[in-house]
Amino acid sequence: MSRQNIFSNVKGDLSSGLVVFLIAVPLCLGIALASGAPLFSGMIAGIIGGLVIGSLSGAQLSVSGPAAGLTAVVLSAITRFGVFDVFLMAVVIGGVIQFGLGLLKAGTVANYFPSNVIKGMLTAIGIIIIMKQLPHAFGYDADSEGDFTFIQVDGHNSITALLSTINHIHLGATIVCVISVLIILYWNKIPKVGVIPAPLVAVITAVVLNAIFIAIGSKLAIAPSHLVSLPVPQSFGDFIGQFTTPDFSSITNKEVWIVGATIAIVASVETLLNVEATDKLDPLKRHTPPNRELQAQGIGNIISGMIGGLPITSVIVRSSANINAGGRTKLATITHGVLLLVCTALIPTILNKIPLATLAAVLLVTGYKLCKISIFKEMFKNGKYQWVPFVVTVVAIVFTDLLIGITLGMAVSVIAILRGNMRSSYYFRKEKYQNGDSIRLELAQEVSFLNKASILLTLDHMPENTTVVIDASNTTYIDFDVLESIREFKDVKAAQKNINVVLAGFKNEYKIQNSENIPADYQADIRSGHVHTISTGNHEQLLKELQLN
Repeated sequence: MSRQNIFSNVKGDLSSGLVVFLIAVPLCLGIALASGAPLFSGMIAGIIGGLVIGSLSGAQLSVSGPAAGLTAVVLSAITRFGVFDVFLMAVVIGGVIQFGLGLLKAGTVANYFPSNVIKGMLTAIGIIIIMKQLPHAFGYDADSEGDFTFIQVDGHNSITALLSTINHIHLGATIVCVISVLIILYWNKIPKVGVIPAPLVAVITAVVLNAIFIAIGSKLAIAPSHLVSLPVPQSFGDFIGQFTTPDFSSITNKEVWIVGATIAIVASVETLLNVEATDKLDPLKRHTPPNRELQAQGIGNIISGMIGGLPITSVIVRSSANINAGGRTKLATITHGVLLLVCTALIPTILNKIPLATLAAVLLVTGYKLCKISIFKEMFKNGKYQWVPFVVTVVAIVFTDLLIGITLGMAVSVIAILRGNMRSSYYFRKEKYQNGDSIRLELAQEVSFLNKASILLTLDHMPENTTVVIDASNTTYIDFDVLESIREFKDVKAAQKNINVVLAGFKNEYKIQNSENIPADYQADIRSGHVHTISTGNHEQLLKELQLN
């Protein structure tokens, strides 16, 4: 991206980068905590995600950081290896594999993600954000900020955690959250103050308010356990000492390679899904090159593993917050990385005064924008073949995890496509098509095995004593199984129902002989308008025909 473009929205991008930074701090720490890794490893992943991947990626709005979807994999691997530096070698290997996948253009798999599944993923993430942040909003911080799975590390699940919140409400945190939400929603409506980001105002207000509570000895004071808890180095040497290098001797360990390959596959799929979803949220409707994204993610994971960081993916929570905060170029992503690095090194004590409740407010607003009721209404209007996979994806992600939910959504979407192809053929009824009619079946430009069921259904319901013309004039490809079905209909089934079959436009390579002459009565029917044309490629027409039946 050119300098002119990357600096085309400096005010909005700097503001958005600040907002994403505020959200990223507790998420980086929370994911590290849930993964059983050193807390600083989460911050390293966030810094690399912002600075390195943000610079190399072709995505303008996607923000990368430690991978919540890999929490279970990381926890299991660290427990198995017993030492963190061996796990870091697996992260480096995963990055190398990811980079290779990008070179092999494996990113094109993103073109096969159905839009209803992607929209379902976004909606589910919005619901999960709300469910996970409500306890923090009321001051119940038993679960870490980075845990987005239904079954939590502490043994609870998202629903029981919500119910437990009732018994652990902290009035001070609740007041801070409510005030923060009101500031985020209404700050920009105040004239001449929009230059200061509303989330920053909310955070500053929360810090000042809690400082007042502490100063006056109020019971509303929020304890340190409910604030951001960034590691505080005592010197620059201590800060540098938090970086860790991998154990290169473990490169011959088969288990390390298995973990590395797992990280590469899961991180790549999650990244491609999140980037696709981010592109759909982009107000400017730009497209992220998926193969370049995999290469950038691979380089990011190599560097992260080399200096002690967790695996990295594109993260939809931060990406959507970036868009909602006004980010429009990758400058916002890079800014958030710079702020993570500078503030982690220089002012961690100040950051540790921020209540988790005010950050929960920022995320609650972000979550609401992802799962508004209007999204459900829009999907229901698009018909059952759109909303069924959408709903399945939403429910599955909320009650399992991202990858399981996407897999189930994809499976249902494929079934819906197959079902739609089967139903897309015309179902003949004698009330409409009488004996003696002439019927023309016009094949689509490409006829795959998915069309076999619909064509068989159409041919099997042809009325007796009719002339049927199967026209392949505009067809460039016909699947072998479909050709076999047409041959069987012409040679066997048609004779049983006294149907005259006329083949037209079939290429020589199909080894089906076209009819030399079109019957005179068929030509007469064309002139009189009595020929019924059914196009396998015209779905709108076919749907109308189905409604009539």
